[in-house]
Amino acid sequence: MYVPPAFKDDDVESIRATIRGARLATLVTATAEGPVATPLPFFLDETEGEHGTLYGHLARANPHWRLPPIGEALAIFTGPEAYVTPSWYATKQETGKVVPTWNYVAVHAYGPVEFFVEPERLLDAVTRLTNKQEGSRAKPWAVADAPADFIAAQLRGIVGVCIPVARFEGKRKMSQNRPEADRVGVAAGLAASDNPQDREVAPLIPVPA
Repeated sequence: MYVPPAFKDDDVESIRATIRGARLATLVTATAEGPVATPLPFFLDETEGEHGTLYGHLARANPHWRLPPIGEALAIFTGPEAYVTPSWYATKQETGKVVPTWNYVAVHAYGPVEFFVEPERLLDAVTRLTNKQEGSRAKPWAVADAPADFIAAQLRGIVGVCIPVARFEGKRKMSQNRPEADRVGVAAGLAASDNPQDREVAPLIPVPA
């Protein structure tokens, strides 16, 4: 990922927050047959390893896990994102020398990937992932709510994914390279948008309090 210095995010808590907030990630591996990618949810065990360990799972029928990876795997997490129109820039009125851009948050996690099928490990992984997703619900569903033999059959249909993270790349592109007046305009424009995704980006723009 290309990360200019102005947009580099190397704050560990910020990176972990992006991973926790991502609803879906993309697992990418290089193979002898070319790059392979699978969208899937992950959770990060922050206590396991120097940078934490990612866990997820994919369908056993998915050929991705049967293709030996070449080098490290890559897990891509994205956060809030929005189109930025030049119309919001004060610079547009001053010089007209402006173009559109896109603001976004992204984290790339790299590390060796392991695919596993042991029932105990799979049950632990899906239970923890389910608890993460269900935790905020008024009446959370738990894996133990389903019959044990049914869950055992479901586990036979998936393969676990484990990535001990070797390094992160974080990028937070939020108009930091623009003059203050332009950033104020972007924040105001996004906050007034009808699109809820735009409004989610608005408070991330660095503007004076």
